[in-house]
Order: sequence, then C-alpha cells, then structure tokens
Amino acid sequence: MKIAVIDDYQDAFSRLGSFAKLKGNDVRVFHAPAESEDALVEMLAGAEAVILTMQRTALPGSVLARLPDLKMISQTGRNTAHLDLAACKERGIVVSAGGAGGGNATAELAWGLILSAARHIPEEVQALKEGRWQTTLGTGLAGKTLGVYAYGRIGSIVAQVGRAFGMKVICWGRDGSTAKAKEAGFEVAASREAFFETADVVSLHIPLNKDTQGIVTAADLARMKSDAIVVNTSRAPLIEAGALLAALKAGRPGRAAVDVYETEPVLRGAHPLLKLPNVVATPHLGYVEKDTYEALFGAATDQVLAFAAGKPINVVAT
Repeated sequence: MKIAVIDDYQDAFSRLGSFAKLKGNDVRVFHAPAESEDALVEMLAGAEAVILTMQRTALPGSVLARLPDLKMISQTGRNTAHLDLAACKERGIVVSAGGAGGGNATAELAWGLILSAARHIPEEVQALKEGRWQTTLGTGLAGKTLGVYAYGRIGSIVAQVGRAFGMKVICWGRDGSTAKAKEAGFEVAASREAFFETADVVSLHIPLNKDTQGIVTAADLARMKSDAIVVNTSRAPLIEAGALLAALKAGRPGRAAVDVYETEPVLRGAHPLLKLPNVVATPHLGYVEKDTYEALFGAATDQVLAFAAGKPINVVAT
C-alpha cells in the first residue's frame, strides 16, 4: 500500500514504535508543510492512504477531487473539522479518527508559558547570550490568582498545579465544567466579569466549536489587570478576531503567552503577535512530546493496518 505521512515537522515518525508496523508498505514521509493546494496534491499524488498529523493540513473537497488513488485518511486524534467529510463520503474515502494523547503534555506547556511570561525567561536567556546580566524584574505567582477557563481534562491539571504553587484558583465555564471544579474544591468566580477582573493569570482550556468561537471577547480582555497574563494553549479563534492584539497594545492584559494561531503553521515570523515585546510565543507545542506522539501515531498506524486488512476501525466517514 502507498502511504503518505505529512507534516512530520521534526522527522519524528521514523523514530516512533509505530513506524516499524508499516514495514512492507511504500511509506513516504513529508516534513515541510504544503503551502498551496497544488503543492499538497503533488505531495499526495498516488497515495492510497494518508496519515495526518493532527489538524496541521486541511483536506477540502477541491484537493480530494484531484487525488483519484486516495482510499483512506487516518487522522491522529479525533478532531475532523479540517476534513471535508461529505466529499470523502461521496468519493468513497474511508476516514478513521481515533486515539488521543494525554492532557498532561498541554498542561505542562501551559505552565511553561506561564512561568516564562511571569519571570521573563525568554528575554533573560537572550540577554545573557548577548552578554547582559539581569535585565528584568519578574513576578512571583504564590498568592496570586489563577483563572482557569474550562475545568476539563487539561484545565483540571493546570488548576492543581496552581494550587501547589500557592495560588488562589478560580474557575469559569459552562455549568458542567464549574460543577466539576466545585467538586474538586476549587472556587467558581461570582461572575464572568469578576473572573477576568480578578485573575492575575487567565489560562484558556476551551474546546473550539461553533459555539465557542470568539467566546473570549475584547470586553473580557479589557477587564483584565494591566499586569495580568492571558495564556492560550487551546485554539486561537476562541478569542474574538483581532481582540488579543488590540488588547495587548492597549495594555490590558499586560502580557500574553500563546501557543496557537488563527492560521498554522506560522512561517517566516508572519504573525503580528510575534512583533510585540509583551508576548511569549511558541509554535503549537502543546501535544508535541514523545509519549503523546507515540499514542497518536500508534492509533493512526493501527487504523491504516485495519483498513488494509479489510476491517477499518474508528470510522467517521465512509
């Protein structure tokens, strides 16, 4: 079987345990992202199955129509919003999407970003390399208020770490989320306004869907303290379009730490947030660690093998 694995930015797939399972198949692994539909079609030409790395590349109907050999798409993770499932069904392309990485990896990165922003770690590392010594004054977190928006699989871990650091933790979200937070002994903010006004750090852990797009508004950000930090390791469109950039320029909140962007990958530094001195930015690293990759690609590989054996699993479109 001809199999294409795309968007393996770190050349990691060949070092994972799942790679050996595909022995005997014609496997082509691509590391650089396709920057146009034509480039993507050329990349996938002749492939009978494609393994997608999370949601890094969309497969719209206009691309699928130009891939006559494609019979199967194996998605790492369960999110299929980037796929034209109707077009897949029309063309008889089986889509399998299953398996998930643990929430710890993203929660760990969220805390890496919080600490980096609060203690100005990226700036101090760069200053030291340039020959300067102690150029900023950091902010301690003990006694400060951590706001966790959505107490779910990842948000709960972030909240527990905040408690261990001696922070006051307040939560906000839908009724199910806040009920879980209360059950775990965390405080729920008196109101949405109070949540944003009182938190020294706000960390977003909200799933993105049609109901949550733009759920964090310009008005929410304007309520934050001038020395507060907003952290987003979930999805960029959770924040109202353009609102974060404007808020940071206006000084409320004072800093941001982001791992996600409206359009990814961000190449050649082409994003306005990267130009701001009060932003710590990483290239969507939340799930990018070895154990998570083993779990995600292990499931995706099993899906390809099951399809090849005539018994597809985790099918969401056929």
